[in-house]
Amino acid sequence: MAPPILKLDDIHLSFGGAPLLNGVSFQLEPGERVCLVGRNGSGKSTLLKMAASLVEPQSGEVFRHPASTVRYLHQAPDFEGYATIEAYAAAGLGPSDDPYRVTYLLEHLGLDGASSPANLSGGEARRAALARVMAPEPDILLLDEPTNHLDLPTIEWLEGELMKTKSALILISHDRRFLEKVSTATIWLDRGVARRLDRGFGHFEAWRDKVLEEEEMEQHKLGKAIEREEHWLRYGVTARRKRNMRRLGELQDMRHRHRSHKGAVGSVQATVSEGRESGKLVIEADKITKSYGDRAIVAPFSLRVHRGDCIGLVGPNGAGKTTLLKMLTGQLEPDSGTIKLGTNLDIATLDQKREDLDLTDTLANYLTDGRGENLLVNGVQRHVTGYMKEFLFQPEQARTPILNLSGASGPDLSWRAFSPGRPTC
Repeated sequence: MAPPILKLDDIHLSFGGAPLLNGVSFQLEPGERVCLVGRNGSGKSTLLKMAASLVEPQSGEVFRHPASTVRYLHQAPDFEGYATIEAYAAAGLGPSDDPYRVTYLLEHLGLDGASSPANLSGGEARRAALARVMAPEPDILLLDEPTNHLDLPTIEWLEGELMKTKSALILISHDRRFLEKVSTATIWLDRGVARRLDRGFGHFEAWRDKVLEEEEMEQHKLGKAIEREEHWLRYGVTARRKRNMRRLGELQDMRHRHRSHKGAVGSVQATVSEGRESGKLVIEADKITKSYGDRAIVAPFSLRVHRGDCIGLVGPNGAGKTTLLKMLTGQLEPDSGTIKLGTNLDIATLDQKREDLDLTDTLANYLTDGRGENLLVNGVQRHVTGYMKEFLFQPEQARTPILNLSGASGPDLSWRAFSPGRPTC
């Protein structure tokens, strides 16, 4: 077996409360494709940043082979200082890398290298970032949510590229099919420790359920053993003092292990609020258009949305899906045509760039809009910490700045738009 190209040993990290990473250890072999899975907020992105030398652990060791090259896919690429997409992508190349790789990747990702990156859609920005990290064909490729905002054809192309790459991969993704296709090994980050399965994500759930079942059985046996020892302590015949002290010590140890055991995290208890009764017609668009310069984003388009409709907008990245949605909800004026909104509408929107978030705000203050400790959920007053628990937030996170939350539980916070309020559409 080849020596590991990357090794993390006994990694510890905490942010003032319970440890986020508590003795995490794993290694990456050359050419291996590992998916890193775990609950939102379990430390996956933090661990990936440690592998990329972007975050330092409080203790433990991170080893990378001295001759290895590493590229890390940032969740939010920074295009400042780059006049063209090609210049941004080429900045990831090393002195000995083939510049034609940039041309190849941009062509297959459907990007015009001569264009400015300033006005890219979410999917186009993600494709440009992929071109930058994949162009050098690094020894270690660290991808945090690579499929976010990508359309289906691009995801399928990316699957093929990663399956044939010689780079060693660590992937974080919520796209189950993508992980099943690409990964050859799985690392499960669970309650601060890492468990490894030498098989791809397709085998993860059966293995996880077996691990949790065995853990539950072990805790049950430990509880029974504690009951027997406590019965001996109360009613047993006194033996030699030295033996009694040994058994008392063992009982204290068992009690500590039983009390300190942290069970598996439960499931999110999310429900969508019912909106107030609106009119039958929710949105009516009549021959609306939108263009940017010579580029027509939305050609004459008409649509009627009735109460209870559930409509999906599909299309390639940059086709104008977000622009159309903004026009239909009144956030953006069409160049021509008319949009009529129905009566008694409460509109909830989720911005893919999360531009409405103040990252310095605390979680509790954001959820309550700064109105104290309570919020209205389905017409009922709820304390903010009790409501947070339904979404697997701990009470101590109430005063945590949004900036310090993980990507999925922090800057996403998508559930806020749909639960406390009363959206009609």
